[in-house]
Amino acid sequence: PPSDANHLALFIPEPDNLTGTAATLNANSNGLLSRALSAQKFDGKPGSYAVIYGLQDIATVMVFGATTSSLTNVELHNLGGKIAKAVGTDLDGDKVVVHADTLKSDLTEISAHLAFGYQLQNYRFDKYQTKRTNNTGEVVFVSTNAQQSQDAYTNDLQYLAGGIYLTRDLASEPGKNIYPQAFVDRVNAQFKGVRDIDIDVLTLRDMKKRNMGALMGVGQGSIHDPRMLVIEYKGADKNEAPIVLAGKGITFDTGGISLKRNSGMWAMKSDLAGAAAVAGTVYAAAKRGEKVNLIGVMPLAENMPAEDAIRPGDVLNTMQGTTIEVISTDAEGRLVLADAVYYAQQEFKPKLLLNIATLTGSAARALSHEYAAVITRDWDLSLQMMKIGDKIGEAVWPLPLHENHFEQIKSDIADIKNSGAGNPGASIGAAVIGTFIDEKQPWVHLDIAGVDWYNSDTDTVPVGSSGWGVRFMDQLVRDMK
Repeated sequence: PPSDANHLALFIPEPDNLTGTAATLNANSNGLLSRALSAQKFDGKPGSYAVIYGLQDIATVMVFGATTSSLTNVELHNLGGKIAKAVGTDLDGDKVVVHADTLKSDLTEISAHLAFGYQLQNYRFDKYQTKRTNNTGEVVFVSTNAQQSQDAYTNDLQYLAGGIYLTRDLASEPGKNIYPQAFVDRVNAQFKGVRDIDIDVLTLRDMKKRNMGALMGVGQGSIHDPRMLVIEYKGADKNEAPIVLAGKGITFDTGGISLKRNSGMWAMKSDLAGAAAVAGTVYAAAKRGEKVNLIGVMPLAENMPAEDAIRPGDVLNTMQGTTIEVISTDAEGRLVLADAVYYAQQEFKPKLLLNIATLTGSAARALSHEYAAVITRDWDLSLQMMKIGDKIGEAVWPLPLHENHFEQIKSDIADIKNSGAGNPGASIGAAVIGTFIDEKQPWVHLDIAGVDWYNSDTDTVPVGSSGWGVRFMDQLVRDMK
């Protein structure tokens, strides 16, 4: 190990058969590493962990178990996250060297994927804390194919991590600091200098011209006017149809006149997680120069109770012309997306339209933190989405969209109603949005209400906003470009 390393991280799948750096360190310490592992009953199985202090001149040697079989990218990300947990965030100038020479993978950029996982776990939203950790140390990942790993991280994975950080930042900010125009300003700043990007912002005046009554209705009870942020990334031939990602951006959701209970309402600052994930995904693709035309559409509104807020029983007109009876003002995400997805189809003629939203408690109750809900009209497309989720570690599970769900949302006084149509709630929400999707349009609906915020951490997600959807949509873009 380098002489200036304060801490060393090793992967030892077989403690009785040390190889690579571990074998060298054991030989140089006259077998002390082996004896220490034996004393701690370290078995080398995945998930096992041991710390050895004061071995030679190294303050700590962190030892992780690992499989002897070939590791996938997701498994490498998780190992990187385990290292970050072990190291902690208070490095205070120390240097950590991670040796990956005992790991096996069909991927040549092992260190890059370890570093990516480390970065995801290492996220902290501490800007409002007066006492912050001193994260000024250095973490170095060492493996074969070092240059390929360096290139993969520098030219690709660091931007994906940056997109996830942007998403988590936006979803973690207090509602008073992130309102529709503030969201626009923050994302504009992130995209400053990024090539092949066009940004358009629809104001209230623009929405009125287009008769976006659903989006305007949700935002009219707030002192902050709604916005529609549209980011176009032109990375392919101009004649190639784009992929369009539309994300729900409720910057704070009180429920409106259908007021939520106080318990847990603080978390509604993250009801913009879908829009934030769209911004993060477009950022990652644009920064690495992906050969694709990709468009992010983010309808932004703050759902507040006020003397001029919409009421249950009101009827809203939409850009499509379909009228919506408001049964609950707390079923607002499907309203803003109704105008957004119709606008996206009219303006961009996408080859795929995906919308992502923290839409229903129903999806969270059905699938918990293990899966986001995916709803489509096309079963083969659902299966394709499941494969994408498995490939990148953000799993989805299909929920149905039946013709009866469209019957259930018919209104007595308008064309459709936004709520109050019975079970299943996640499918009913999707049917409202689906009303504004052309039946021939390839369309994917993601309900991330159960996965956007974690109360306990995983290997790659600390407690708080997960940034869910950036990795999934990024992989979709790679697969479908």
